[in-house]
Amino acid sequence: MNSLTGKIAFVTGSSRGIGRATGIRLAQLGAKVIFHGTKTGEKLLSAVAEAGNNAESLTADFGKMEAVSGIADSLRKRALIPDILVLNASVQSYTGLSNFDSVEFQRMFSTNVESSCLLLNELMPEMRKKGAGRVIFVGSINGIQPASRLAVYGATKAALMNIARTAALENAPYGITVNTILPGVIETDRNAAALSDKAFAASLKEQIPMHRFGTSEECAELIAYLASDAASYITGAEIPIAGGWQL
Repeated sequence: MNSLTGKIAFVTGSSRGIGRATGIRLAQLGAKVIFHGTKTGEKLLSAVAEAGNNAESLTADFGKMEAVSGIADSLRKRALIPDILVLNASVQSYTGLSNFDSVEFQRMFSTNVESSCLLLNELMPEMRKKGAGRVIFVGSINGIQPASRLAVYGATKAALMNIARTAALENAPYGITVNTILPGVIETDRNAAALSDKAFAASLKEQIPMHRFGTSEECAELIAYLASDAASYITGAEIPIAGGWQL
């Protein structure tokens, strides 16, 4: 894989899980990485420390659009327009149709979808000036495979897939690729409580052809590939990383 030395990467939602692993991997490949968390805390600071000297962090609640605009403005003012933009920040709750809640619906769509649209709107003009770039959306297998208790969350991820396709079409002439990864069941702290139920975890594994869960590091490797020069002719793709669960 080509080195990412000299590249600037902004990874949203990177204090834990897939985002954290991605930020650390991009830093290992030479990129300057800007981590992001809702607030400054031990997890965010430890991610930056593990990534090394060429990393820093920004904080913002992505459920508040003024905070998202503030981050974009900060990146512009500091000449930190990303070459690699990983849109990973999201919130999740077990909200479906039987227990639908309007407030929770709005929280998830604002954080998971609106914030990404706003970041693209504010950063893409500057990214286009560079003549090249990588945008990677972190979607979910739930965007293509319905799950009753994750109906609203899945709907946000399906919406992001459509946004990503549009962004891929609009930005291909500028040398910017836009792709989406679709993680299945990944062993993260977000999923720890659900997967601690051994019977439930076993039933999930039975549904996955590879009969195991994925790791954040496996997702990070795929994102790193899509961020590299080796993936320069891949755009508009939706790539499951789910052990065959999409089949």
